Amino acid sequence: MSEIIDQITRRFEQDEQRKPKAFTADQVPANYEAITPQWLTAVLCGATPGAEVIAHELGPVDNGSSNRRRIWLTYNEIGRRAGLPASVFCKAAQALLNRIMLSVSNATQNEVNFFRFVRPQLDLTAPTAYFANFDPESWAAIAVLEDYTDRATFCDERTEADGQRVRRQLDWLAKLHGQTYTRPELFTLGFGLLTWPELWKKYQDLGNEEFCDKGFVAAAERGLVPDRLFKRRAEVWPRTLDCVARHASLPRMITHNDVHLKNWFILNDGQMGVGDWQTLAIGHWSRDVAYCISAALTTENRRTSEKELLGYYLQKLGERGGPTTKFDEAWLLYRQQMFTALAFWTLTLTPSEQQPDMQPEHTTEVFLKRIATAVDDLDSLDSFR
Repeated sequence: MSEIIDQITRRFEQDEQRKPKAFTADQVPANYEAITPQWLTAVLCGATPGAEVIAHELGPVDNGSSNRRRIWLTYNEIGRRAGLPASVFCKAAQALLNRIMLSVSNATQNEVNFFRFVRPQLDLTAPTAYFANFDPESWAAIAVLEDYTDRATFCDERTEADGQRVRRQLDWLAKLHGQTYTRPELFTLGFGLLTWPELWKKYQDLGNEEFCDKGFVAAAERGLVPDRLFKRRAEVWPRTLDCVARHASLPRMITHNDVHLKNWFILNDGQMGVGDWQTLAIGHWSRDVAYCISAALTTENRRTSEKELLGYYLQKLGERGGPTTKFDEAWLLYRQQMFTALAFWTLTLTPSEQQPDMQPEHTTEVFLKRIATAVDDLDSLDSFR
C-alpha cells in the first residue's frame, strides 16, 4: 500500500506543478481546472455530429469523500438545437487524500465500473454517466453524470424519513437486490466486482479497526453511544468481523453498502434514488436493509416500525425475484448486520490522517447515534450466539 500511496503522491505533485489540460476523451482531468471545452465536446457531443461545447462554467466546490462540482455548458447552434444537457454533475477523485483513500479502498474502481458496465444493465432510479474513467497511474478519476439538481431534493440527516418514505427506499433496494440475484453475470461484467468480505479487508488495511475504536470512544464521550453498549466495547470489533464473515455463506447479489440518507435523492414525482456508488460489492441484502432502516429513521420511529418494514422488504424482494427468507431468519440477520454500519460512522467521526474529512460533524453524530442505539436496542452483540 505504501508504494501505491507514494506513486499517487508523486503524480499529484507533478499535476500541481505542470497543470496539465485535458482535451480528448482518453484523458482523465487531473482537476476541474484541467477541463477544457474540447474535452467536454469529446465526452458529451460524440453522438451529435457537429455539436461543440464552446464555453463552460464550474459550479461551487463541494468536497467530501469525493470532489464534486456542477458544470454549466454553452453549445454551438447544433448542440443547442440537439437539446444537449445544459449542465452536468461531476464526482471526482482529484485532491491528494481523495485519490489515496478512494483508490486503496476500491471506491474509484467501483464507481467508475458501476457507471460504465453495471448501470446500463439495471432498471433503477440512479444517474446515468456521459463519461466515467480513472487514470491507473495518478488515480485521478471523474464521473460526468446527468444533473438531477433542479428536479430532485437531496436528502440528509434532517430529512423526515417516515415509514412511507422508507418503504420507497426498501422498494429501491429490493429492485437492486432482486435484479442482481437473478443475473450473476453482472458480477464480472467488464471487471471483477469484490465480495463484501474482500472489500472490508481493504478497509481493514487502511487501519479501520484502530480508528473505528477511537470513534466509538469519542462518540460515547459525546453521549452518542448507550452506556450499556459502551461497557461491552471490547466485543464490538470482533462482532463486526463476524458480521462481515456471515456474507460468505449467504445468497449473493450486488449490494450498495452505504445507504445512509445523504446518498439518496427524491425526484419531483416522489421516486427515490441513489447517486453514490463507491462501496459496491457482492454481498447479502441484510447489510443494506439494516443500514437503511437504522440510519433513516429516528429511534422512536425505528422501534415502532422496523419489524413491519423488514416484512415489507421481504415481500418486495420476493416479487423482484430475490431469495426467499423466513422472517425469523431475516430478523436475526438484520440484528447482526448493524455492526459494519456502525463502523462506517465511528470511522467518519475520527478518520485517519490519510482520509479526507468525509461528512459534516452534525451529520455524523445523528447517524452514529441512531445506529449505535439500534445495536443496543436489538441486543446485536448477543445475536451471534
